[in-house]
Order: sequence, then C-alpha cells, then structure tokens
Amino acid sequence: MSGRTWIRADLPGPGTAPDPEGELLLLGPDGVPGAALGRDDRVCATELGCSLMARAGVAWGDRVAVALSAEGDQTGALVAESAANAGGRTAVLGPRGRMRSHAAMRAMDATVLVATPCGAADLLARLHMEFQADPLDLGLRRILLAGEIAPDALRRRLAAEFGAEVGDLFIDPLLQVPVAYRPFGTEGADGFEAALSGTIGLAPLDADTVYEPPYPAGTAEIVTLPDWRPKFHGMVVRTGFTAEPAAGATAVPVPSGTVGERVLVRGRWLPLPRLERELARVDGIGAWELRVSRPGTLDLAELRVAFSRASLIGDRMWTARIEQALASFSPVRIAVVVEDEARDEGGAGRLTDERGHHLARDRGDARARTG
Repeated sequence: MSGRTWIRADLPGPGTAPDPEGELLLLGPDGVPGAALGRDDRVCATELGCSLMARAGVAWGDRVAVALSAEGDQTGALVAESAANAGGRTAVLGPRGRMRSHAAMRAMDATVLVATPCGAADLLARLHMEFQADPLDLGLRRILLAGEIAPDALRRRLAAEFGAEVGDLFIDPLLQVPVAYRPFGTEGADGFEAALSGTIGLAPLDADTVYEPPYPAGTAEIVTLPDWRPKFHGMVVRTGFTAEPAAGATAVPVPSGTVGERVLVRGRWLPLPRLERELARVDGIGAWELRVSRPGTLDLAELRVAFSRASLIGDRMWTARIEQALASFSPVRIAVVVEDEARDEGGAGRLTDERGHHLARDRGDARARTG
C-alpha cells in the first residue's frame, strides 16, 4: 500500500477543495469540515450505498425509518438517500425521543429500521415499559444497526423480540457513506461484505500499512479505502473503530472498540481536543474527568470537575459556564458534576470509559496495551 495518503477520521484536516458546482460539507461535531462531496461524488456515493442497501435486504416498496443523526455529519441523510435509491420509501427520523420515533414509525408503517444498536434497544425497552405494546405489532421485517459497539446478545434479542432479520452496516465515519454490510445470524457470515471489493480493510494500530487477508489475530483498526470515486483513489481512512479478527479470518469483523482523539457516545463522536480547549477557557478548573458508561440501554456521559478554589464550589454561574462550553460543540448531552473538595492539578483531565470500548487516545499506547 505504498504511495497511499493516510487520513485519520478523528483529525481529518480541512477536507477536499471546493467544488465550483456545489458540494455537501460533512461537518465534525466541532463544526469543522472533515470532507466535502461534490455533485458527482454524491451520485457515486448513493450508487454505492444503493447497491449495499439492496444487498442488506432493502427492497422495492419497503418503508425505511432512518433513526440516525442528520445534523452536520449527514450520516442519516446519505443512508436515507441510499435506501431510497434501492426502492424504499424513506424518512429520516433522527435520534429523536422514542415516543416520537414510535409514532413516526407507526404513521409510515415502517418495515425497515436503521438505528444504532442502543437506540433500537431503548425503543424495545420503552415498547414494553411505557407503551405496553408487543414489538411484533410494529411489523418490522429488517433492522440494520450502525454506529456503536454492541454485543451479539443484543442483536439476538432484537431479532427475537421484533421478529426481524438483523444486520450491521459499516458507515465510513469521514465520508459518511455506507460501505459494508454484515448479515447477522447467517451461517458463514463472520464479517462485513464490502459494497465494492477492497473498500474496507484492517490496519495495524501503529503502522500505516493495510493488512492483506487472511488477517492476523489481535487488535486492528478498521480502515476504508474509498476507491469508489477516482478523486479519493489512493486514500486510506483510519476510522477510529477497532476490531478483533480471529487468526486466518478473511472478512473484517464488526467493531469491538475505538481508538483516537474521539470517543463514541450514543453513536456520535465526541472530540476530546475540543473538550480540552473549551475547558481550558473556563477559569478555576483544577482537574476534570470525563466518564462514559452504559448503565442501561443508552450511553451516559458525565464530566466531573474539581475547582481549584473552594469559593467556586456551589457557584451556579460557574457551573453554567461549563455547561454552556460543552453545549457549544458536543453532539450529546454531558452532565456536569462538581466535586465537593477543591484541588488544583493544573487543569489536567482524563477519560474513563467504563464500557471498556475506548482503548486509548494514542494508537501507540493502544497497541502496547493490547499487545
């Protein structure tokens, strides 16, 4: 893979050169363009996505509810357009509250749901607890999952409770195009099937080289090679998702973790450098810790702050400044908790992922930890 340009989705750079005929800017959660798709790029992207969605089982006459974000990064919009081109009548619901999602799905008589695993699990829980409804009554025949780390036990439960076939989509986190599909529960389907041969692969965490299958055992980073469009030919995208292939595997397995300068929360990427910059602007923060957990069906993000001066503890205005700083860039809600005692560590911060998903911010550190 010599001569290829390596790009990290967590630090993507300024994006492509402007297209004089108009382009779709794909924004990161901090508002910085990570990539841009011109008119012809979008045509190629939706043709690729259409082929993949058809392979994933979206058929003519399906009614597809896409419960993924359509803000900034445009994931939901491009997936929906791909499903529509595959023959489905498609609506982008976004990651709205489950009561509104349920109402929208009933109104459109959805047959296919595209959602994060935890979003689908939360919908299932609320059908039981709040609506006292039988999930089978929704009439879903297919559920396509994307954008989160989840165990196969959850996929089995979704399949059983909804009476639907379950599969996984892999969406390029930089270009936001669906590029691979895994049918769950099908004999021999141990990994993703690429929409176009060679568009998804694995790379070592600490070297810019793409593994050739069969893959070695151990932790590797999932990469995309967007050769589906000539202008992207020669580019390799480090997605930030990691996987654990078995020795000799020939297909890329579903993600098992993440790595890099972003942490995945509720299917959205939270940029840690931006978090550090915003907190550095708030005077009086002595130390902080971002905790991410999954106490129930959904992820929970909590920022624990220690002030350097005791006089700031209990000052609602100072806490509000932190909340406003987080809201200025974070794609998900982060609860703020102020510690009872003051301490000054020079504003040092750390990430604690209680789910065990995020291996490390530095890929070299992740490699050392995983061996």
